[in-house]
Amino acid sequence: MSPFPSSAPRTEHWQHIRLTRQDGVATVTLDRPEKLNALTFGAYADLRDLLAELSRERSVRALVLAGEGRGFCSGGDVDEIIGATLAMDTAQLLDFNRMTGQVVRALRECPFPVIAAVHGVAAGAGAVLALAADFRVADPTARFSFLFTKVGLSGGDMGAAYLLPRVVGLGHATRLLMLGEPVRASEAERIGLISELTEEGQADKAAADLARRLADGPSLAHAQTKALLTAELDMPLAASVELDAATQALLMNGEDYAEFHAAFTEKRAPNWRGR
Repeated sequence: MSPFPSSAPRTEHWQHIRLTRQDGVATVTLDRPEKLNALTFGAYADLRDLLAELSRERSVRALVLAGEGRGFCSGGDVDEIIGATLAMDTAQLLDFNRMTGQVVRALRECPFPVIAAVHGVAAGAGAVLALAADFRVADPTARFSFLFTKVGLSGGDMGAAYLLPRVVGLGHATRLLMLGEPVRASEAERIGLISELTEEGQADKAAADLARRLADGPSLAHAQTKALLTAELDMPLAASVELDAATQALLMNGEDYAEFHAAFTEKRAPNWRGR
């Protein structure tokens, strides 16, 4: 995303999500615990716009996506979204579905790693938000459910049919998206849906620790690695190797590459600048 700002001022308060920042780490918390953090139209829009804003600012080096209360996110609110969409025409429905997809694209395209801290339910759109993160840190209470066919819709919602086979393989993705059955933490770890399984109640802390480690590291290298992982999913090998070569040549002209050599020579830790 372009770092060049428009005339719009920085958003000081997000109405539908909770945002905190600490020394390069942003934590976005879905904060409707009484509804298991069910998503509303406003929550989707806030996530879309926040990720774009943080990407332009370039002050965030890692982001944690978490849920308040007993679970991560139960998906779209049954009344405020599913009920409301029944009254929409096709053009309005297309606008809504494009917006949800824009959130997933923003998670994949933002220039910093995203860590989903998952406990309890991650269902429907909540499961896809976790899927779109770069890391999924979960405790044993976590259960992922791609529920779209359960409500009479395609399992390929919000990019799930693109992302999930690339994370767990086509066979597992077909089963999860077709049947919509819950996947508990032990199985999710076995098939690669979970990046790290923690002790119960420790997912938020482990995600925060990972975010701190990433934020303290070479952020430009992380950003380019994420960009290449996303871009090369659909590239042939020859194009991927060429893109890798061009990226490395640019990074080799950067301050961080020279800083590593200086730090190694002086037997000290590198002082990463993200440049």
